[in-house]
Amino acid sequence: MPEDVTFRVFRGEPDEGGVPNGDMVDYTVEMDEGMVVLDVIHKIQAEHAPDMSCRWNCKAGKCGSCSAEVNGKSRLMCMTRMEDIMEETPENTPVVVKPMQAFPLTKDLVTDMQWAYDLNKKIPGLKGPEEMDWKFDQNEADRVQEFRACIECMLCVNTCHVMREHQLWDEFAGPRFFVRLANLEMHPMDEGGRLEMIKDDFGLGYCNITRCCTEVCPAGINITDNAIIPLKERVVTEYYDPIAILAKKVGLRK
Repeated sequence: MPEDVTFRVFRGEPDEGGVPNGDMVDYTVEMDEGMVVLDVIHKIQAEHAPDMSCRWNCKAGKCGSCSAEVNGKSRLMCMTRMEDIMEETPENTPVVVKPMQAFPLTKDLVTDMQWAYDLNKKIPGLKGPEEMDWKFDQNEADRVQEFRACIECMLCVNTCHVMREHQLWDEFAGPRFFVRLANLEMHPMDEGGRLEMIKDDFGLGYCNITRCCTEVCPAGINITDNAIIPLKERVVTEYYDPIAILAKKVGLRK
């Protein structure tokens, strides 16, 4: 790893109309062994730009706070090692760091997550039997355990073309919340029933299975195959499968 590395970092904030307004600014910093991208950002703050805004908390890949785009890819800065970044960055080319492009800009590397908080409130929680002596097979518990690893970093939403390119914020829940919905729908004791909401209000049909969300998930959740596709299958069975619909009408299926 070279002693000095140039980082090209976005600096700016939205104008009165909410449009991002700023510049890419170069900072040259001396590398230390074992650094991650977040270390470099902190070093830039300490040595060059104390007013640079950057959201972070645990620095252990557990809080999801330090999401950004590094060399054009959605990543957690605290889990992105500089030795890997230097291998992928062409010689004499700066490492480019930008805020997540799908979300409204707050300042510098910080984006506004209010959409996620608002949408989260719209999802009905787990509804199980009133008697709390819930019993179910371990395999059923294991099936949804993967979804609990989500750290809500929103990297999957940032890389999703439905959100990033088409801006369907009011019509599409995005991969992070399909993970939450799958967690609820597949819970062995849940009696809630959210399929109509998933189909109509959360726009599951907009997803065309590109798997870009799965590729960037730092928690390793197989969002596409284990959450989105099973939800699609349930929606199809409930609303579009003629045999299943007939069986439900004659009382053979609840």
